[in-house]
Amino acid sequence: MKLGLHYWNFAKPAEPVAIAPTLRETALIAEQSGVAVFTVMDHYFQMEAIAPADEPMLEGYTTLGYVAALTSQMQLGLLVTGVMYRHPGLLAKIVTTLDVLSGGRARLGIGASWYEREQRGLGVPVVPVAERFERLEETLQICLQMWSGTVAEYNGTYYQLTETLNSPPTLSRPHPMILIGGGGEKKTLRLVAKYGDACNLFATSAEEVARKLDILRAHCEAEGRDYDSIVKTVVVMRPVLTDVDGWLAYVDELAALGITEVQTMPDRNPVEFATELAEKVLPRLAVI
Repeated sequence: MKLGLHYWNFAKPAEPVAIAPTLRETALIAEQSGVAVFTVMDHYFQMEAIAPADEPMLEGYTTLGYVAALTSQMQLGLLVTGVMYRHPGLLAKIVTTLDVLSGGRARLGIGASWYEREQRGLGVPVVPVAERFERLEETLQICLQMWSGTVAEYNGTYYQLTETLNSPPTLSRPHPMILIGGGGEKKTLRLVAKYGDACNLFATSAEEVARKLDILRAHCEAEGRDYDSIVKTVVVMRPVLTDVDGWLAYVDELAALGITEVQTMPDRNPVEFATELAEKVLPRLAVI
């Protein structure tokens, strides 16, 4: 079982001058202890459901570039890129840049985006949900075309590119992992089956994860896709350090379903969290 650290909060400690050194120390401890994946959010305002919107928040890909320069092993990605925040051609270049500068460690985590307050606040177009998913599919097609080395036009409903030139190419082969986030049964999981290398689900319960995976399997059958070729990942919302034994038992249930990567989120100062994770969790997770 691989462990990902999802660095969602830049407010512990809250002083802006402490953000960079805290991020640096957390990333270094995480990598040295065996954390496989380091992710940050693609938000510009903090999510209101869990903290005040005006808490500190950094732009995701810039943050990953900083972490890439500090580390050498962990995969790096957003959990997940909001499709409305970057033009698809530029997104493919951004992820390519991260991949080249990190030595082939980038992944494209992507979803349909949802946080309308930050979109309206910063002038990002807000479109209906159905259109967001249509844009998401076109974005996936554009990224795959650019990463294939094909230099050609792309003519979609929402995006038109006259020259999908991407030089240098990614170091990852055949391209950075495409991880599609969300558990939407009709659209999101269909896109995973058609385009994704990995899915990411919220692990509300083992039973719910199993149900979502059954739906993904059905989409794979419809698309002629090998279900086993898709990496199954989840975000485990329950705090890991509050009850390590219970958390590990739950992860063991997820592993039995075919989950091979779990993401955990700091619930305290990230340096303290990473240190305790290294001491109390990672040695035991290695045997799952």
